Amino acid sequence: MSGKRIRVLIADDHTIVRSGVRLLLEGQTDMEVVGEALTGDAAVEMAKTLQPDVVLMDISMPGLDGMEATRRIKEKSPLIGILVLTMHRSDEHFFAMLKAGASGYVLKAAETNELLSAIRSVARGEAFLYPAMAKRLMQDYLSRTPAYDDPETSLLTPREREILRLIADGYTNREIAERLVLSPSTVHSHRNNLMRKLDLNTQHGLIQYARDRGWVRGGPDDTPIP
Repeated sequence: MSGKRIRVLIADDHTIVRSGVRLLLEGQTDMEVVGEALTGDAAVEMAKTLQPDVVLMDISMPGLDGMEATRRIKEKSPLIGILVLTMHRSDEHFFAMLKAGASGYVLKAAETNELLSAIRSVARGEAFLYPAMAKRLMQDYLSRTPAYDDPETSLLTPREREILRLIADGYTNREIAERLVLSPSTVHSHRNNLMRKLDLNTQHGLIQYARDRGWVRGGPDDTPIP
């Protein structure tokens, strides 16, 4: 991108957000804002007309949401980089936006220098993930590693294997819920499913199952789970 300014299209339905981001980007010598879209439909049309280097894409917008807008932009103009700028921290939104074609994911709570770095990375054709999101992507990848030597484990979903490891490490339902951004009741349901699938009746049985497979990472293995 040397020798030219990064052309950015801002897609967000909140005026304050757009104004703040515009002010930030216009203060950079290597960036310029070429347009603002208030809806997903407008983002798709403006991306087609303006051909920006990067689209800063919110997820929740009136009409066409950011996910579908991203998909349509990438279908028409695959070289345009999509950087998600959102308040959503959930795994569901994160992975869905990456599958739709986004090259980066930044939370609105991020520091300004992180957003600027993200824009420059995406403009270079690189990927950029907010640190917390990069960690989740790695956890998801590791949890999807197939256990070829264990037919029982293959019955578990990636989320169930992840929760089983955390149970074995001694985390409580509440702590697991906080780490994975889930509700305690959802974690409780996963734990019940684990016991049913593995034909185990106690928490100790779950911990022993994980320990026998070397899944305990060094945390206490007998912390009670309410």
